[in-house]
Amino acid sequence: MPRPRRTQISLEDTPYYHCCSRVVRRAFLCGDDTYSGKNYDHRRGWVESLLFELAAVFAIDMAAFAVMSNHLHLVLRVDIETANRWTDREVLEQWYKLFKGDELTQKFAKGELVEAHQVNRLKHSIALYRSRLCDISWFMRCLNEPIARQANQEDNCTGRFWEGRFKSQALLDEAAVLACMAYVDLNPIRAQLTDTPEQSDHTSIQLRIRAALKGEQPSNLLPFIGNECDNQPNGIAFSLTDYLELVDDTGRIIRNDKRGYISESIAKILTRLNIPHDNWLKLTTEFGKLFHGPVGTLQALTDYCEHLEKRRRHFAASCQHFHCN
Repeated sequence: MPRPRRTQISLEDTPYYHCCSRVVRRAFLCGDDTYSGKNYDHRRGWVESLLFELAAVFAIDMAAFAVMSNHLHLVLRVDIETANRWTDREVLEQWYKLFKGDELTQKFAKGELVEAHQVNRLKHSIALYRSRLCDISWFMRCLNEPIARQANQEDNCTGRFWEGRFKSQALLDEAAVLACMAYVDLNPIRAQLTDTPEQSDHTSIQLRIRAALKGEQPSNLLPFIGNECDNQPNGIAFSLTDYLELVDDTGRIIRNDKRGYISESIAKILTRLNIPHDNWLKLTTEFGKLFHGPVGTLQALTDYCEHLEKRRRHFAASCQHFHCN
């Protein structure tokens, strides 16, 4: 039985969530559709452009993404601190980039006088917009609905384009975040759409590699901050160089005809993440099959379930098997 999003999101435990949306009908989201004989590669650009637009509106950061043939993956970070720092006027400015708001909020935004009896209603509207701007469900709604309408118009049809709901799972610790990011970034290689991460179009890993070659990090992705947490508190507390090496080396050993090996550089990183070498390959190739709910250590999973008043720790066996405790 599907559960409401509010029963799956616990910002007290983690701001990181893996989201996945899948096309429901035979026609592909992107790429070659062997049934119709058409190519829909241009739709990847639709999705990527809209993702960047939404990331600039919402108080939600993108850590990783991959636009595949009939589904898309996102690793998102809810930035509740930024949402709370916005002034009332800044909240409206952000909201108006996507929606019109109501007559009262428009009046306030223009600097016109708001009567005393309207103040409470104004504050309620602004508080509602503020909460929506850091809500993953609203982010996914603003992503999926326009793409569905545009695709339906192009296909000259009506009805559902996406499955009824997007899938969401909490990433409860650093190891879960990095394993999921690597899983997402290596999706095109596993699907045999490309041979190397830098050739993976419309993915976060390609953007990170291109920026890294210039000594930079993509402005539209959550940065890796390494040990410089004091200067840039909002980011992934991990080295960008280490992560790129981790993804590249992992991609090299994901082959059906070769068992592969764990290189010396990966071994050091996995030791810090407290993940056994053999389990890393399992995680980055079968993450979507192994986990359909929250991912993390048993203690993190226990805390998450307690905060959301869940009686059972679903997927505890998977978490126990793939993490050292």
